[in-house]
This record gives sequence, C-alpha cells and structure tokens, in this order.
Amino acid sequence: MTDDLETHRFPCDQCGADFRFSPDQGAMVCDHCGNSAPITNSDRPKAIHENDFARAIKGLDQDEVEETRVMSCTNCGAQVDFEPSVHAAECPFCATPVVTDTGTHRHIKPKALLPFSLTEADGKDAMIQWLGRLWFAPNGLQEFARKGRKMNGIYVPCWTYDAQTTSSYRGQRGTVYYVTRTVTRDGKQQQIREQKIRWSPASGRVSRFFDDILVLASKSLPKKFTDALAPWDLPALEPYTPEFLAGMRAEGYTVELAEGYDEARDHMDRVIERDVKFDIGGDRQRIQDVNTAVSDVTFKHVLLPVWLAAYKYRGKTYRFVVNGRSGKVQGERPYSAFKITIAVLIGLIIAGIVGYFIAMNQ
Repeated sequence: MTDDLETHRFPCDQCGADFRFSPDQGAMVCDHCGNSAPITNSDRPKAIHENDFARAIKGLDQDEVEETRVMSCTNCGAQVDFEPSVHAAECPFCATPVVTDTGTHRHIKPKALLPFSLTEADGKDAMIQWLGRLWFAPNGLQEFARKGRKMNGIYVPCWTYDAQTTSSYRGQRGTVYYVTRTVTRDGKQQQIREQKIRWSPASGRVSRFFDDILVLASKSLPKKFTDALAPWDLPALEPYTPEFLAGMRAEGYTVELAEGYDEARDHMDRVIERDVKFDIGGDRQRIQDVNTAVSDVTFKHVLLPVWLAAYKYRGKTYRFVVNGRSGKVQGERPYSAFKITIAVLIGLIIAGIVGYFIAMNQ
C-alpha cells in the first residue's frame, strides 16, 4: 500500500470514537457518546468544478487522481472502498464472501455527491413496503428482510457530461393529404378516402447544449435497477468532501471515462434526432443524414447514494436498492411457488364452479 493512499477517519473530539454522517441530522454524529458536529471542512471546494474531457483523455494532473484500497468481488465485479483494518468482508452487492485486495485502485477523484437524506431505517421501511406490494412474493423473504442484517449505505459512481452540439441535417418533410376513390365491393360501387403523403426536401441546422448527462459508472448492479431509481435531484449536488462518506462506503468506478462518454453520445444522438424531426416539421419526417459537431465537452465524477441489501434466501441471492434521496426501490423479483400453486388451484376451483352453474342453467 502506498504512503499517499487516502484514508478517511473522523474521530470524535470528545471520546475519540469514529464519527459517522447522519442523513437525518445532516451532520457528523458519534454513536458512542452522542456528540455531533457540523460538516465544516475548510478544504471543501466552494463550487463544483467541471473537468475538460479532451485533456482528461490525454492524462489528468496528479491532483485530479487519487488511490484507494478496494475490495474486488469475483462474483459481480464490484469494487468497494474499505477501511485499512478490514481484510475480509462480504460484498454488499451480492453477499459473496470476499478478501480485500492488497493493492490499490487509482482513479479520477469525485467532484460532487448527493448526500444521503434517508436513514437506514427509512431505506429498510421502503424496501419492506415494496416487497409487500409484490404479488406472489414469499412471506419468508419479507420477514427475513425485516429481521435481517443492516442495509449498506453505498455511494454509487457516475459520470456526468456537458457538451455543446450543432447538427446539420438533410431529410424530407411529409404532408398528409387524402384522395377519394371509387371502388367496387360485392357488386356495389363505394367511395373511399385514401391517405397519401406528399414529400418535399428539408434541410437545416439545430443546436443544443447538454447539461449533466448522467451515466452509471458501475457494472455491479443491473442497469435496469439503477435507471429505475431516477430521477436524481442533481441540482442538489454538493462539492465532494469525505465527511459525507463517514460510516458509508463508496464504490469505485468500473466504467472508464471514454466508455461512459460513448453512452452519453448515444443519448445525445437520440435527443438530436427528436430535435431534427421537430425542426423538419410537417406530418411525417424522414432523416437522410445528420452531421453533428460536438464542442466544449466537460465531465464530473459524482457519487449518488443508495441503500443496498443483498440477502441469501433458500440458496438464492436477492438484491434490493433504495434511492437514498427519494426512497424509490428496485430489486430482484422474488416468487413464492406455494402462493402461485394456491392461486392456480383457486382459479381452477372458481372456473369449475362457474362452469357447473352455466351447464345447469342451459
């Protein structure tokens, strides 16, 4: 382990135990003596700084990167920061036992984060209510989750990208009109209206500034889970300071900067296509080609808060994630074979009773 590896401990000024960040108080609290302290890091940036994308691809300055000690899960691929004293743990994403790496992970420093506003109890309540609304969910899993181990507060890594775009296009504008034709059907003449489209050439230019395109920088959870936790209140991003991570964990990014930008460009292209169609106008649109110039691309490495639970229940792992700001829940959909069987039997009995009365009344 290198000497400049950053570790974040915040000892209580009254008893020496570790402070943790309290989402409901928005401050540092000591569970040992009850002391609390506001987050007043004098080194904390006053504003959130954007990084130049083109320069970062060539190589960032030394003060823009850091090294952290991480746990790498061989099952789901998650990379999670741990304290130096921890050498074996359980992956918070899939509940697989793992041993922490002896090396370090070098990565771009986070510039901003959304602090947790929901407590662990809030997250667990949201998860249990979500499970309770699921049809055919096993009762045992709900009870297991209610009495289970604590949820993990994880800061999930994301990239945000800003860019100015100008797009020139060529296409066609379609105008719908109708003609009346006379046809013969069953020996009788009838008049029908037939829709036609008149196409005319169209070309032009559209411009759009993209602000904070959000791209998940982790592969440890299914993308459909994290996408479904949106929207995130990105205007509430705070300049990064490690005090917000006290008592929580931060996942290292596994989607590199350039790979994330490719996904952001796909998003831009979809939006630009809608802009072009709107600019063409008419009733129908055809796009023949679009040439987009992208400039002033900047990015941030940001951390978003989720409460995470991974439970092994009857030999299978179930993962649940809760938006640490809004309480939205996503997770693996559990099914109870017993409940499904009972529902099918009840359905068959009801169908049999209905069929019997129908037959008796005929």
